[in-house]
Amino acid sequence: MSRADSPGSAGSPGSAGSPGRHNRAGSPDSADGPGRPDPVGAAPGGGEREPDARFTWANERTFLAWSRTALALVLGGLAVAQLLPPFPGVPGARHVIGIPLILLGGAIAVLSYTEWQANQRALRRGEPLRRSLLPRLLAGTIAVIALLSAVLALVSAVTGHP
Repeated sequence: MSRADSPGSAGSPGSAGSPGRHNRAGSPDSADGPGRPDPVGAAPGGGEREPDARFTWANERTFLAWSRTALALVLGGLAVAQLLPPFPGVPGARHVIGIPLILLGGAIAVLSYTEWQANQRALRRGEPLRRSLLPRLLAGTIAVIALLSAVLALVSAVTGHP
């Protein structure tokens, strides 16, 4: 059997780009190539259409995960500001650590909702999803807060009273 006659080759029932056909992994093929399904939410004429429920649920689960992260940051910031013992020799250190955590939690709550909305809109229109800035924002801010916390702990240890 030649390559041209093998399953999945051009002209055979499983060929790439053939409408209604599937690739070896079982995913539908599209004009974009094997394994690339036609845009789920794309409607004829560029309108909007309800996307596959699985994509909507995945988008919602991602939003809920970011919401839990935001809530944990707000509660962590409140705990630091209210429950952590004071840093000897550094007045206000608890607030310097806790308030940025609270603000980061609030920012992530708002940004995750706007990202959820944008992703849902893109799914309905069959457009590509934009890259999220939330992981970079979270990682960068937490790194800065960790560095600030370490500096405050060192200053407190050097200037503090035993």
